[in-house]
Amino acid sequence: MTSVPSRHDVVIVGGGPTGLVLAAELRLHGVDVLVLERDAEPTPVVRSLGLHARSAEVFDQRGMLEPFLAHGTRHPVGGFFAGITRPSPTGLDTAHAYVLGIPQTLTDRLLTEHAVAVGVDIRRGQELVGLDQDDDGVTAELADGTRLRSRFLVGCDGGRSTVRTLLGVAFPGEPSRAETLLGEMEVGVAPDTVATVVAEVRRTHLRFGLGPLGDGLYRVLVPADGLAEDRRTPPTLEEFRRQLQAVAGTDFGVHSPRWLSRFGDATRQAERYRVGQVLLAGDAAHIHPPAGGQGLNLGVQDAFNLGWKLAAELAGWAPEGLLDTYHDERHPVAAEVLSNARAQMELMSPEPGPQAVRRLLVELMEFDDVNRHLVEKILAIGIRYDLGDPHPLVGRRLRDVALRWDRLYSLMHCGRGLLLDQTGRLSVTDWRDRVDHVVDTSDEVAEPAVLLRPDGHVVWVGDDQQELDERLARWFGLRQR
Repeated sequence: MTSVPSRHDVVIVGGGPTGLVLAAELRLHGVDVLVLERDAEPTPVVRSLGLHARSAEVFDQRGMLEPFLAHGTRHPVGGFFAGITRPSPTGLDTAHAYVLGIPQTLTDRLLTEHAVAVGVDIRRGQELVGLDQDDDGVTAELADGTRLRSRFLVGCDGGRSTVRTLLGVAFPGEPSRAETLLGEMEVGVAPDTVATVVAEVRRTHLRFGLGPLGDGLYRVLVPADGLAEDRRTPPTLEEFRRQLQAVAGTDFGVHSPRWLSRFGDATRQAERYRVGQVLLAGDAAHIHPPAGGQGLNLGVQDAFNLGWKLAAELAGWAPEGLLDTYHDERHPVAAEVLSNARAQMELMSPEPGPQAVRRLLVELMEFDDVNRHLVEKILAIGIRYDLGDPHPLVGRRLRDVALRWDRLYSLMHCGRGLLLDQTGRLSVTDWRDRVDHVVDTSDEVAEPAVLLRPDGHVVWVGDDQQELDERLARWFGLRQR
């Protein structure tokens, strides 16, 4: 046990994708960050199977997308809303109009390697059991008695967040009404038999499936029989056999499981994402059914929104209230994801009422505008933060546009603000330590100049220097003296 707490700028509790992306963002700005992960070893459980367009953009903006592309498979984006099969909509506002198939275990490994490469200190087998904060920062107590001191602490520790519980932040919402069994195991029947049975069962049961992983291994998904008293207790292989028999009329001869798990469909959201010097992100701030595969992506995007703001606060140049915009912007986004995930779960129910609504929505999605609108919800590229400016581009992130001499995202790897100036007459001189000035042109940008935050969201368009200065001060603090 240490008698004097070690000191850090930020302690992140939770070493999953949200915590790792946040840690890497903070290191871009020289922040001393420590990640604490309760599990001594990486989990073999594969919760997420892919990255959506906005997450691919996030990684591209920081120059870390290539390893994910090398290990993943690009899939069309059609069919991701409630499993309704439709072609990919036309004209999606992104250079990454695909879903990148990649198991979360591999995503975790690539993010860990990146975080370590940029200087993040990751400590496994470290469990948080207590925290206390004052005006000067936060003291965290670990299970082994170690105390750590930091200016800020961020809970990225999942749906059963210890940080959220210790803070006393309410987590209202709907409890689980249904449970699903998930695992990887071998089957004892021919692949053609599996495919035929799965195709027939999925006509009415969309929470069911057996997906081949190679070498006779399958990812198995099947509705559970009721709710477990403790969802942390994994199911048995016999439970899988019983439920496969009940739903599909066969247990497929499943055997030799690699791992088994269960998950519910609860929908909950933290009332507050910040309490003093402690913040929440990812599943610690919100949980929802897995429909559409939005969970990991939502957490990564929380981290991308928070990272530069927290770094600005630590550096001392953050304008008043900047850190609070994290809650103001991300809380409504998560609320919308919770809503659409719950709607998708209803549409996937085998009951007659939801099936009737599903048939109607299938018809409506024949219209490309409807298809695009629903797909953009999943991909998170339709988000527009309310920044108090009526211009339709302000508040939205700008896609990776081609410039005459470069491309936009290749200029954002350092995590700074960026002025794309097509006039050549503007200046960011008094903010040059925080904002890059790029004089270039693009056929894809109609405005004379666009000011981007480090997360790629537009905060100003125009060609007036005084207006630009006002917006620079609003988002990047006072002028240099």
